[in-house]
Amino acid sequence: MLYSMTGYGRAEQSVDDKIFLVELRSLNGKQYDIRLTIPTLLKSYEIDIRNMLNEGLMRGSIECVITLKQNGSAKPVTINTTLLKAYYGPVYEVAKELNLSTDNILSTLLKLPDVVTPTTEMLTDEEWAAFKNVLQQAIDQLNEHRREEGKCLEDDLLERIKNIEEQQATITALEPRRRSKIKDGLKKVLEENTGKENYDPNRLEQELIYYIEKIDISEEQVRLKNHCGYFRIILAEAEASKGKKLSFILQEIGREINTMGSKAYDSDIQKSVVLMKDELEKAKEQIMNIL
Repeated sequence: MLYSMTGYGRAEQSVDDKIFLVELRSLNGKQYDIRLTIPTLLKSYEIDIRNMLNEGLMRGSIECVITLKQNGSAKPVTINTTLLKAYYGPVYEVAKELNLSTDNILSTLLKLPDVVTPTTEMLTDEEWAAFKNVLQQAIDQLNEHRREEGKCLEDDLLERIKNIEEQQATITALEPRRRSKIKDGLKKVLEENTGKENYDPNRLEQELIYYIEKIDISEEQVRLKNHCGYFRIILAEAEASKGKKLSFILQEIGREINTMGSKAYDSDIQKSVVLMKDELEKAKEQIMNIL
């Protein structure tokens, strides 16, 4: 089963007077990269949140936005009375000196920096446990989305591998004719340039064997067949993250296809090689989206 790196997950839950909302978006990326936006109340839990996301999502470019609502309840605040008194004297003196009204001096003082600050608030153990459940729900939903997209990617990749194998079968069928064409072509060149009676057929046969062995592609075909089979085995494994492993196998498949193309010396085989390369490139594009 394959998982795409692209997905979306959302979960929301009320806990006491708080509403937790988690939104997750995932795009393809070579490594694990996360952009996390969290409210101040959850800052002390940031490492735990990142660990949960890392463990649950593994790879990709992740955006996580966590929103906290207080159900309309007033947030507790603290008034720094010592600082307020320290501000009062100079402000009052300036007001008198400029002949300004001091009727609203308190409201002015309350707006000065650090006079009014939010009370430090922590989640209870029950609220933290409930939030973790919300976060896990969003992760599970995103992974389900990834799984659904992964099924489409898997079907497409299997089609690409099947097409490569079909072209390989075509090359296998053309191989005997290729050998004969090479042999007949060399004989024709010799006869045209030296005459039919002026070369040693036995020596020619030896040279032909040596030459044909150099351009033999049977080993490449065996390896290509094995790589395609191994690709299917990896696809069927239960492991969730296997995009990198599949990418390495495609590199090996490409290496064998390129070698066959360089040794072909046959227009029909070259056509099959071009078609295999086209299927391989399409498969590589899809692999970039796999977890």
